[in-house]
Amino acid sequence: MAVAVMEKSEEQLRKEKGSRNMLLLGIFSMTMVFGGLTSAYVVRQKAGDWFSIELPPVFTASTAVIILSSVSIILAGLFYKRGNSGLGTTLVGVTFLFGLAFTYFQFVGWGELVKNGIFLSPDSKQVSLISGSFIYVLTGLHLVHLGGGLLVLLFTFIKGLLGKYSADNYHGVKLAGIYWHFLDALWIYLFLFLTIFK
Repeated sequence: MAVAVMEKSEEQLRKEKGSRNMLLLGIFSMTMVFGGLTSAYVVRQKAGDWFSIELPPVFTASTAVIILSSVSIILAGLFYKRGNSGLGTTLVGVTFLFGLAFTYFQFVGWGELVKNGIFLSPDSKQVSLISGSFIYVLTGLHLVHLGGGLLVLLFTFIKGLLGKYSADNYHGVKLAGIYWHFLDALWIYLFLFLTIFK
């Protein structure tokens, strides 16, 4: 009987390691995509017809919000580890709400860009700048990946409410945290990149 439990434990550890490695592989792929896009941005910027664009201040607010969301998901993991599943689940929910707030600020930021006459694509009555298009593509693609992160957080939150996690088993929360931290770091990189290379 003890041997069966040990084998099950080893199988669980193997599955957890496999899921973590798959997540890291996905993160690596996404990093390559954004690395390619920001490289293209730098190359295109040197073409001579570049127009400098200041990011609206609301993007600074969204940066603060996503940093807070990383803090809340770290705390969620710590409380699960200490056996306080209730507070851990609550903090996963708080992280989800921070993610929604970040999304809201991104849409407000895009609205500010439009008010300033910066559009994603041209038509007969609009002025389209390639620099503006890059801003929309980079921030929009990040938001698409963040949407996936929000779904993961919602799923993790629901599992927490159903009592599926404990101090001995909260691997799902760890994976959600890894992905969310990646989205946080990616946004900080994009924000600084678009602020410095404008």
